[in-house]
Amino acid sequence: MIVKKYAKEYKNVLEKIKDLSLFDSFKIVWFLMIFVAIYYFLIATDRYVSTMTLSVRSTNGETADTNGVLSLLTDTSNTSEDLKYLQGYIYSLDMLKILDEKIGLRKLYQEQFIDLFFKIWDFSSMESFLKYYQNRVKIYTDDKTGLLNVDVEGFTPESAHLIAQNIMEESEKFINEISHAAAREQMAFAENEIVKYKERYKKAQNDLIAFQNKYGVFDPLKQAENRVGLVAQLEGNLAQKEATLLTLQSYMNDSAPEIVTLKAEIEAIKRQLQREIAKISSSNSSQKLNDLVAQFQDLSIEASFAQSAYEAALKAYETARIEAARKIKQLVVIQNPDLPQSAEYPKRIYSVITAFMILSLIFGIIKFIKMIIEEHKY
Repeated sequence: MIVKKYAKEYKNVLEKIKDLSLFDSFKIVWFLMIFVAIYYFLIATDRYVSTMTLSVRSTNGETADTNGVLSLLTDTSNTSEDLKYLQGYIYSLDMLKILDEKIGLRKLYQEQFIDLFFKIWDFSSMESFLKYYQNRVKIYTDDKTGLLNVDVEGFTPESAHLIAQNIMEESEKFINEISHAAAREQMAFAENEIVKYKERYKKAQNDLIAFQNKYGVFDPLKQAENRVGLVAQLEGNLAQKEATLLTLQSYMNDSAPEIVTLKAEIEAIKRQLQREIAKISSSNSSQKLNDLVAQFQDLSIEASFAQSAYEAALKAYETARIEAARKIKQLVVIQNPDLPQSAEYPKRIYSVITAFMILSLIFGIIKFIKMIIEEHKY
């Protein structure tokens, strides 16, 4: 009788359990909420946030001299591009390695060991560590001001401040380095240009000196000008003598001493004039003064151009050297990393309420689906 009694009661319990589905009762939600509350109020570790605001400013004085809106747009565009570079560097593996070597970043993130969701293990790969680090650092650009806001999480106020402080210091080094690297590259290019144009200038000078030594002239152009002036002077003197001869022949015999003397002078001037003209345009091309002038002008122009290019290369090199020695771009710290007083995360009450709403929504959806399935059975 006793066995039959317990068997009957056991059968009734099985029938009740069969009729009572796990998701037919809202108790499952409360059951899960117990675990959620235990996690957020007893296990979840506090995460403190140190905040800083950064920007990049160009120290190049030429920016202020440019006119109009174009200069403002160009400067803004360059700043935005620099901020993108900086954001990428902060999230980079290089930054992670520097911080880990400098301040022991992995050990700082291992200060808590209870909350497994936010724990980094010693055996974690560098890729996993990088992803973990990127989740602890949040970077966003303010659309109104264009400034870069950086939030750095740590499990103690001191560690959050220490990480943020070192990120700021390394960011300043990065901005200085990229500007100096560009200046050094420009300086190396200018130095190569100096060597090239110096060789060209020396060659042009040597060619000009060799030409002067070969033909025994210092400046054929001036010499030609002098000869042309001398020819014009001889022609004028000849015309004057011939006019005087015609005047004397009008009332004197050709055998007169004055006329004989004047004719001899005229013949001497003609012979001298022919010699001077021959020097300017000789049948021998190597002796033609006009050809020498043309060659001399070509060599002079080449030497003058080479000298100007060499001087320009020197100025460019000096400018690049000065730019490399000073800060072309500067990291502007609008707000230094602060020492947080209270934990920013986790938002316990908010998270618990959110979890309750999500679980309730899931419960309602499953309940609704089950009701639809049961209705279609009949």
